[in-house]
Amino acid sequence: MTARIYTDQALTPGFSISLPPVAARHVQVLRFQPGNLLTLFNGQGGVEGEYTATIKSMGRNDVQVLVGDFAATKRETEPAVHLAIGMPANERMDWLVEKATELGAASIQPLMTERSVLRLTGERAAKKQAHWHGIAIAACEQCGRNRVPLIHAPAGLNDWLKTSMEPIQSANSMRLLLSLRPGTQPLTSAAGNEGSVTFLSGPEGGLSAAEEAAAMASGFAPVTLGQRVLRSETAPLACLSYLMLTGNE
Repeated sequence: MTARIYTDQALTPGFSISLPPVAARHVQVLRFQPGNLLTLFNGQGGVEGEYTATIKSMGRNDVQVLVGDFAATKRETEPAVHLAIGMPANERMDWLVEKATELGAASIQPLMTERSVLRLTGERAAKKQAHWHGIAIAACEQCGRNRVPLIHAPAGLNDWLKTSMEPIQSANSMRLLLSLRPGTQPLTSAAGNEGSVTFLSGPEGGLSAAEEAAAMASGFAPVTLGQRVLRSETAPLACLSYLMLTGNE
């Protein structure tokens, strides 16, 4: 039995490290013992991959491991897909982060919009961001990804359109907006397979007409998934699935 464990530490073959508290607790819950093997990943460096590791000792609050060989293992999909999501209410955002990570999202931007039920600022926003980061880590450990998607701090849609889009704008980037407006082209017609994709979707009830207009003014092309209206947590995952599959043909 082995387990995949994420750590944000630098990993060097032949060196011993102490696992961070959450990872150590995970190993203890699995009832591992000294001599058992682990797979470690940290998402760092220019080459994607993971390390073998052997448990050296286990204390009440500490797990020491010896880092073994590095294996270059590519599991990220192309093109990179960035999700900008009007946050759904209750635990649906947790579920969305988990599944988006499994499906390969490169980053997730939680957004507050006119129709958003969930409003986050200050310390509460920081706690939610850390919580979602933990969900993404657990999903990566389970699904085999070696890079944890970036979970951005919650932001207002208008502020994000003005400032946060700049780092991911490029000649090869595509920006798509899920919309029910008349004449919107199907996702299958709009999406290509070159460069990164930023996909914007609204919360329950969707984006307002003014918000859609602002997004389109920022370069987002409206697209539709067809005749059915999907829930706010389902629609971005459907788009992500399509974009990931067609991008890796």
